[in-house]
Amino acid sequence: MIDRTERFIALHRGPRAFVIANAFDAGSARALAGLGFTALATSSGAAAAVAGRRDGQLTRDEAIAHAQAIVQAVDVPVSADLENGFGATPQDAAETIRRAGAIGLAGGSIEDASGDDAKPLYDLGHATERIAAAVEAARAVPGGFVLTARSENFLRGRPDLDDTIRRLQAFERAGADVLFAPGLPDLAAVRTVCSALTKPLNFMVGIKGKSFSVAELEAAGVRRISLATSLYRAAMRGLLDAATEVRERGTFSYLERL
Repeated sequence: MIDRTERFIALHRGPRAFVIANAFDAGSARALAGLGFTALATSSGAAAAVAGRRDGQLTRDEAIAHAQAIVQAVDVPVSADLENGFGATPQDAAETIRRAGAIGLAGGSIEDASGDDAKPLYDLGHATERIAAAVEAARAVPGGFVLTARSENFLRGRPDLDDTIRRLQAFERAGADVLFAPGLPDLAAVRTVCSALTKPLNFMVGIKGKSFSVAELEAAGVRRISLATSLYRAAMRGLLDAATEVRERGTFSYLERL
């Protein structure tokens, strides 16, 4: 597992941006690794969906078990979407990172979303304390652990670029290895964020009209590109199209595409 983490760290230091493909189960992980993706990630939304639930409804135990199945299925580094650490306190975030490191994950993310609709993001000071605790836990993982800190402004109804940058800079000072602000609206915003940071930025592809090519993102300064739930949604689209043909037309032309 130490070798996987070393490879994951090296990818962030390489000369080009890389795509970290989000698997949704062990089978999809094996398929993606077989295609040549050099690192994989989980997606909290996809993990919940395969369990028949909504994003945010998995427990810590369930999320860790889901990630472990993917880690055990492949030889490439895996990073996990660990939501807000499954609790409000710095100790909650640290415990989640300790458990993530114990199953062989090469990295994971902690976000500043509170889960409270009335106050969707933690205050900056508290959010930063949570990242600092996660960083401390990550540094104690044998072989290392790449800690990604996420600012959720643009996904939580607060499209404030200045505040997003303040949060990412605070998380960077707290020791986060990678920064992440899902939902950035355009390449200009991406460039602004990248120029404000010294650590690698992860960009999330998966939102229509707000997803850009690898070449465009690399030119803007992005180092890592994740795919969120998009591969899961693409797979389900294929399933629904095939099943709809069978149910409504009684034909099986989808077999010609397999």
